Parts: sequence; structure tokens; C-alpha cells
Amino acid sequence: MLRTVSAAAVAALAAVALAAPAFAHAHLQKSYPAADSVNSSAPTEIDITFSEGVNLKFTGATLTGPDGKAVPLGDGMLMGGDALWMAPITGTLGAGVYTVDWHALAADGHKTTGSFTFTVK
Repeated sequence: MLRTVSAAAVAALAAVALAAPAFAHAHLQKSYPAADSVNSSAPTEIDITFSEGVNLKFTGATLTGPDGKAVPLGDGMLMGGDALWMAPITGTLGAGVYTVDWHALAADGHKTTGSFTFTVK
């Protein structure tokens, strides 16, 4: 009986250990400007905090203005244990709704993408 319980416990632990990497993806935790926020002044950078470290070479974002045209961003950089991606906004932001489309490659090799919007008054 004890051998059966021990074998079952080992099997359960192995299943959990093998399944854990499947949940390891770099998901957006927070952003600046915040998703769906209304800002009285134009932000000067885009900050995206991920749930885990990312690879700079394969992580980035595009910023699209209310007219559907791309707004230039400077070179991105990583901070915060490689989980915070930052890029300066080098273009001018007028009033309107802006869309940030991002992509990331986690340190473990998983790719994720997403988008969010913010408004400048």
C-alpha cells in the first residue's frame, strides 16, 4: 500500500513539473501609458512590464496614431531583470486614440503578442 501511494505521489509531482513550463509565457503585466487610459498630456515613452524576462532582440512594439500612421519609437531597452521593455516616443502625439501592438520572446523561447490602446486628450 505504501509503495502504491509513493508511486502515485512521484507520478503526480512529475506531471506537475513537466506541465509547469507550459504556463511560462511573457504576458503583459502593466504598461505606461496604462491600457485604456485617458492622458491629459502626451507620454514620452512606452513601458511594458512582462510577467517574466524577455529577449531584447525579439521583443518590441509599434505605436499607431489616430490617423492609422505609425508613430516613430526610439530603440527599445530592457530593465527590471529583463522584464521591463522601454522605448522613447520620438514622434509627436496629438489628441486621439493610440494603439500599441507588442510582441515578446520570453527567455524560455515562448512567443507572445498583444495590443492595448490609450488616449491623449
